[in-house]
Amino acid sequence: MGTLLGTILAFLIVFGILVFIHEFGHFLTAKLVGIRVEVFSFGYGKRLFGVKKGHTDYRISVLPMGGYVKFLGEGVYEPGKALEPDDFAAKTRLQRFLVIIMGPVMNIVLAIFIVAGINMVGVDSPEYQDQAPVIGWIEPDSPAAKADLKPDDLILAINGRKTATWSDVEFAVGTKPDRLLSLNIQRAGQAVRVPLQTESRTKYDMGYAGFFGKILTQIQMVAPGSAAEKGGLRQGDVIKAINGEPVYFYRFIQIVEANPDKECAFLIERDGQEMSLAVTPRREGTVGKVGVYQRAKSVIKKYAFFPAIGQSFRENKRLAFLVIDFLKNLVTGQASARQLGGPLEIANFSYAALKMGFLALMNWIAVISLQLGILNLFPIPVFDGGQLFVLIIEGIIRRDLNPKARQIWMQIGFVIFVVLIAFVILNDIVKRLPHGWSSLLPF
Repeated sequence: MGTLLGTILAFLIVFGILVFIHEFGHFLTAKLVGIRVEVFSFGYGKRLFGVKKGHTDYRISVLPMGGYVKFLGEGVYEPGKALEPDDFAAKTRLQRFLVIIMGPVMNIVLAIFIVAGINMVGVDSPEYQDQAPVIGWIEPDSPAAKADLKPDDLILAINGRKTATWSDVEFAVGTKPDRLLSLNIQRAGQAVRVPLQTESRTKYDMGYAGFFGKILTQIQMVAPGSAAEKGGLRQGDVIKAINGEPVYFYRFIQIVEANPDKECAFLIERDGQEMSLAVTPRREGTVGKVGVYQRAKSVIKKYAFFPAIGQSFRENKRLAFLVIDFLKNLVTGQASARQLGGPLEIANFSYAALKMGFLALMNWIAVISLQLGILNLFPIPVFDGGQLFVLIIEGIIRRDLNPKARQIWMQIGFVIFVVLIAFVILNDIVKRLPHGWSSLLPF
């Protein structure tokens, strides 16, 4: 029950902020250009409760799948009828364009400001993600092993798209499960092209290759009375080598488990200085354990005000292109629909972020806000982008579209919207079924 209430609370926090910011963008711009706002609603459908102030009904509606702002005269056309000065249709196309586009713009601005704020506070992030994608470890029997990839291979491009960092590689592979990829790599100074057949992992159908970067192990926690504590390991120590062998994240566990009751020479980095420690893994069953919780070596990224904003622009620009690239892959069948997240997934991830703390929750809100802003700019009826598309067409032909054509356009959009919402909700549900979509088949 606690988890359920926490999930609902987290979803309402995230949902409430995103919808308010989006609709406030429409609302504020409408007020600035003199358009009467009749309804400001959280959710769709029947009004549950609210308050009317002036001309505007501020309400909560029954379906918590978004929100909307309704303007005077919006969607209504009566030939020959004089328009009120504050009627939506009485304004210029440019004014209407600004009112519509400011919803998505506010979501994008919110993402930029949140990330800038996090950058100023400072945030822990894995060091390897911004590094060049040089392979440090390959899991046995993985797709990478079968493709004969090797440690120290530098991944230059995947399917012709440059991969400057491990973040680029993780996205390129993660969004393409069960696909044959073409990797351009550099090996011993020579350019080599390698075909790689990815696998599918987790309920989200994430692409898996089985190669990993040169990720150093950092000690997150040392168990009291453990072999690690007796050997002198401390929280924050970075493991550089064991018994003279350079050790990366996944190899660390293998070496420890292979040396029960055997003294091992640990080369570590502590506060920027290298030092050696003798640690003897304790035998547990047939393997060795040292009693630490490990993580990838992290760095704290912290910026002053203006550099934080600049970095936020760069991070959000990169994420925006990743979103667009994913949608393109989804349409072309290169990405799995299971990677889509509907309201149930958003609620679950919101709760996870809430438990991780304020900064994690704010970062999650920034990610979703940016995606919401981008998606709303697509020329799909009912979305803001659909209305912007109509206004652009009218601007090109220098006249309003036929009211009947507008009505058909919106009806098509409504059907698309309902089908899309139904699909993402059902998609969220089938991820939790033992056999995915096959679980819905009667045979």
